[in-house]
Amino acid sequence: MSTAREQPDPRATLRGGLPDRYLTADDIAVIFEVPKETVYQWRRKRVGPPGFRIGKYIRYDPADVLAHVAERKSTDQNAA
Repeated sequence: MSTAREQPDPRATLRGGLPDRYLTADDIAVIFEVPKETVYQWRRKRVGPPGFRIGKYIRYDPADVLAHVAERKSTDQNAA
């Protein structure tokens, strides 16, 4: 039994509603089941969810991530 507080699964948090914190690149990697380096490549190519810098850290607004997913779904459905 762990005494440290366990972090909830970010994917479950997004399915259940918006979390009350900004997401990290690690969270984005878990949510989309991709390597963290892919998240950074998306940012460099401006193709993934929009992030913003806080000092040396990149953070993602959960609302922007959900909007990005909705946009991608819409684009993919229109292309099919």
